[in-house]
This record gives sequence, C-alpha cells and structure tokens, in this order.
Amino acid sequence: MTPAASRAAVFAGEQFRRVREAAKRHPYRAALLLPALVLLYVLALIPFTPSVNDLRRAKSEVPARVLSSDGVVLAEYKRINRQWVPLKKISPHVVNALIATEDHRFYQHHGIDFRRTGAAVLATLSGDRQGGSTITQQLARNMYPEEIGRSLSVTRKIKEAITALKIESVYTKDEILETYLNTVPFLYNAFGIEMAARTYFDKTADKLDVLESATLIGMLKGTSYYNPVLNPERALGRRNLVLAQMAKQGKLDPTKVQALAARPLRIDFERQVEPLGPAPHVAQHLRKWLIEWADRRGYDIHADGLVVRTTIDAKLQKAANQAVVRQMVQLQKLVDARHKAGEERPVLQAGFLALDPRSGFVRAWVGSRDFETEQFDHVSQARRQPGSTFKPFVYGAAFEQGFRPSHTLIDQAVSIQSGREVWSPTDAKPPTGQPMSLRDGLVYSKNTITAQLIQQVGPAKVAELARAMGVRQSKLEPVPSLALGTSPVTLREMVAAYGSIANGGNYIEPVLVTRIENRKGQLLQEWRPVEPERAFQRQHALTLVDVMRGVVDEGTGAAIRQRYGIQADVAGKTGTTQDNSDGWFILMHRQLVAGAWVGFNDNKVTMGAWGEGARSALPIVGDVFQQAVRSRWIDPQAEFDIPRPRPQPPRVEDPLLGIVNDLLGRIFKQLQ
Repeated sequence: MTPAASRAAVFAGEQFRRVREAAKRHPYRAALLLPALVLLYVLALIPFTPSVNDLRRAKSEVPARVLSSDGVVLAEYKRINRQWVPLKKISPHVVNALIATEDHRFYQHHGIDFRRTGAAVLATLSGDRQGGSTITQQLARNMYPEEIGRSLSVTRKIKEAITALKIESVYTKDEILETYLNTVPFLYNAFGIEMAARTYFDKTADKLDVLESATLIGMLKGTSYYNPVLNPERALGRRNLVLAQMAKQGKLDPTKVQALAARPLRIDFERQVEPLGPAPHVAQHLRKWLIEWADRRGYDIHADGLVVRTTIDAKLQKAANQAVVRQMVQLQKLVDARHKAGEERPVLQAGFLALDPRSGFVRAWVGSRDFETEQFDHVSQARRQPGSTFKPFVYGAAFEQGFRPSHTLIDQAVSIQSGREVWSPTDAKPPTGQPMSLRDGLVYSKNTITAQLIQQVGPAKVAELARAMGVRQSKLEPVPSLALGTSPVTLREMVAAYGSIANGGNYIEPVLVTRIENRKGQLLQEWRPVEPERAFQRQHALTLVDVMRGVVDEGTGAAIRQRYGIQADVAGKTGTTQDNSDGWFILMHRQLVAGAWVGFNDNKVTMGAWGEGARSALPIVGDVFQQAVRSRWIDPQAEFDIPRPRPQPPRVEDPLLGIVNDLLGRIFKQLQ
C-alpha cells in the first residue's frame, strides 16, 4: 500500500473508532453515519488504484527485438514467458470451463457480483471462508499485484473492486476474457493459456479438448495444490468438479459427465524454454546495456517494441556456432579419455569473435560451447594469458624503433633478472646457437628470440603499443615475461588489437549496435562508424602483417593453408600458455579478423599435447574462414597493401602412393 493510501486508511479507521464510541451513546445516529463513512473511505482509495489508461498495456506490450545486420531475430526481451493469443484462437471449452467455475454470472454483472460477494461474506463470517471475486476482479489482482496487493484486508478488496469497475468501463467482456486467459500464471514459467497448453498437453490453446480445458481451469484455484504433474489425484478430482460445474451451468451435456470423469488425465508435460537465438551471449551482453539506455529515455524494453539493429552477420554467426560445437565435441572426447570411469571430467570451453577491421563491426560472437550450461562469456568476461598471440606487439614495438624483419639475434639460452627472480624462457627444441632473423623468430614462435627482443625494446614500450592497439581494459604488467603473454587479457581485446594491425595501424573500438528504432520503424538513435585512432604507423603495421603471413605460409599456423586450403591473403598467430592451459589462434584478412580461445574455466587444468593453439583453437577459426571464403562472405582476392610471395598450393598426398613408397623403401633397405 502506498503511503497516501495508508494515510487514507488511518483516517478512515479513526472515523470508525469515533463511530463505535458514538454508537454507544447514539446508536441510531451512528447507524446513519456508517454508510457515509464507508463511501468516504472508498472515494479516498480511488486515486490510489491503477489508472484506466494503464489497463490496455498488457495486450499492447511488445518486447524489444535484437536483429542481425541481415534482419534475423537474435533475441526478444520478454517480461515473462508468454505468447498472446486472441480469444478466437482459444478453445471454447476453456472459456466455458472458466465462466462455469469461476464466475457463472460473468455476462450479467459489471465487475462486481454483489450476490456472490454477499454470500461469500456470510459464509466467511460463519467460519467457512470463501472467495467472492469475479473474473474481472481476479484480472485486476493479476495485472496489478503491487498496486492492489494480496493481503486479506478490507482495503485490498475495495481497491480490487474499484479496479474491476474501471476495467469493465474500458474493456468489452470478450476483451476481459482474452486478457485474463493470456495473463494468468500456470507454474513452470508458463504464463497464459497458450503456454499452459504447450507445457501440459504439447498442443496449442485452440486444440484443447474439454478434459484438458477443465484440467487447466481447475488449476486456477491453486496452481501448486492442483498441479497435474506432481499431484495428479488432486488435479483429477478438481477436473471432474469443473466438468460438473460446466454441466450445471449448461455448458456440457450432463449425460456425458460420468463418462468423461472416468477418463485419466493423460498429461504430456514439457517445460517451455524460451529459444536462445543464434547469438545468446550477444543478447546477454546487450540486455544490460539496453536497459540503461532505455531507462535514460523513458522506454521499457519489455513493452515498447524497441528494435535494436546490430552488426552481427547471421550467416557468419551460424558458421561460428557450428565450428565451436564441432571442435568441442572432438576435443571433449580427448578430455574424457584421460579420466577413469567415475572420475569427474572437466568440461572444455571456448570463445570466438570475428569483426570487420575496416569498421570495427562485430560479425560473430560465441561466448561458450553451450549457453544453456555456461552463461559465462569467454569473449568479453574471461581474462586468460594470451601466450604467443601477444608476441606481435613485441615485434611491432621493435619495428617502430627501427628494427627490420631481417635483423638477427642468436638463438641461445636466455636468463633475465626480473626483480628478485631470474626468468629463463625455453622452447620445445633446444637452442641452435645460430643467428635467427626476427621474421623467423615470430613465424616459428621462438621464445628465446622474443625474450631477447623485449629486453632491447623495453617491456613498457610493448605494453604501451598493446594498449594503443586495443588491449585497453586489462592490466598489462611491464615485465620481461610480458613478451610471452603472461598478463591475462580478453579475447575481445586481442581480436580488436589484431584488427588494428589489419587496418593499417588504426584502432577502432568494436561496434555491436548501429541503430535503435521504435515499433513503427522510426529512428531513435544511430551510431555511425567512429573515427579510427592512429595506434601504429602504417608502414610498420604492414611490415608486421607481412611477417605474420609467414606464420600461416610455413610456421605454426600452416594448417590454414594445408588443412583448410585457404589461399586468400591472410596472416595470423597461434598461442599456447604454460602446460597447455590455454590455446589461442587469431587470423587476419583485410575484411575479417577472427580469433578463438580454448581451455577450461579452471586455468589450473591443462589440455595435454593437443592443447596447443594450432591444434585446439586454429580449427575453429579455420573452419569459419573456410566457409567465409567459399561462400564469398569476404573477397578471396582482397590483399593487404604490401606485396606477398604467392604461396604454393598445398601438396595433397595420395595415401596409396605413400604406402607404396614406404613398402619400396623397406625392400630397398633389405636388398642393401
């Protein structure tokens, strides 16, 4: 109850007290004053009941929709799990059961059935508490639970009755029935008769037969008590009582009641889950942002029919979803194989993000392998060590200081004093002691070369460049080990930073929303592409792209050419953290930059030999890029503004020829 309504109640209570005192002295005079005080109390409550203008909102509510750039619905922000259906699409058996059971004089009264109310009052005073609310009063209580309340008080009943009279003044009887049946709750997150029909009988509301209709209407007396799933015997008895009431009120042939009552419930139960849509993490990410945007402008995301147009490409998003699922299924088999029967098997997770480096438009976003079981977003929320995918910032900082890709360092053991500790990075293979160019140091992801280089460039310069290029939310520790990606970052930051490389050294903040419209299609706000920030000199960015071409032509990312047959002009980098806890791969094209991360939520759990970025994360990116090139979602002829040597087509060996060569080789050895 509002403070003003409380004051009105206190005032009326004080007057009743005075009446009681006066009644002792002047009983006849008090009897004349009592109706006037009751009327005064009712009039005092009228301003504190819902406005007539609000009563039509339930039917007109349209949830905000999130659309992809090509018009596919990504999400709807519904207040509750409900689908509104017109009265003509609701089985007549439902309407007949409702009126016969809840309010058989529904068409004779104007919101309040005084005869039924009087009978309920007398029964309650005699100790048998009964409800006298009409369908319209129940609708008022369902639509405005906060304004009316549910306490057992005179004030609540009066406010309910006033609101019912208001409803009757603006709604037709059919509109009242339609609104009631579409707003009443039926448990299991099912609101309205349509969702109830689907939940309990796996059919639409217009297909409900008389038994099913009686079962659902019977639940309204107490949805939990008469729940047909958990309490079938009670529900059956209540259903049969509804059938008897229908016969009594002339809505059902009395001769059929006994035969119908003998039939079982036959529930076909299935919870109705709202569809996730093709980009659930995008929808989750935008929901909080949109609520804040709408609150500042006086909109309701659940009711005002806002249309949010995003940069997501539905085709690319679908390809990304499929690529993540395929790779997770394959890798999870390897995870499960490492554990004995009965042991808890950790669930492998992944994240994927793709954007257009020219505009910053996000084209695909997959936050986990399965949103239903994992809502945590591994694109924007998870911070993990990026491993060797961080190395391009070291080499980029070196190019800015005048180093060239041909500059050489000795591939040798390295020990670097870092505070009180000595940092000694190693590689999978022992150092050769031979000179190695910076180009080869990055192409083959040599830790010893990169560690020496950051000493000469300075960790602070590397951190500064990484921040300028897009790693702007995560803290970067300016220590030597930063060269190997020891500071945790998000996948979103890393893909944005690689986007800066692909965009000639220009950083553009990732863009997800382009415009918001009202339900009529009128523009409310538009976001134009932001001006790029110069983060890196163009010539150095192109040099870095050229070096990183070598990663996919001959280095750790060679599977892009050999396995996926992608011959477009691309450049990228793999990344693997210590003990194979995290696998990364990011690939750049002039029109698309995509990255993937694979690992466990607990970074102490390792993936084994197959956890290297080239084996865990690269297949996701390779799969998506392969489809993008084949379907011409990107131009396979587009090239970076720096000449490249044409890669030779990948050699595909005939398995039979390999067997023959192996056999001949063995014979030759025996002959020797």
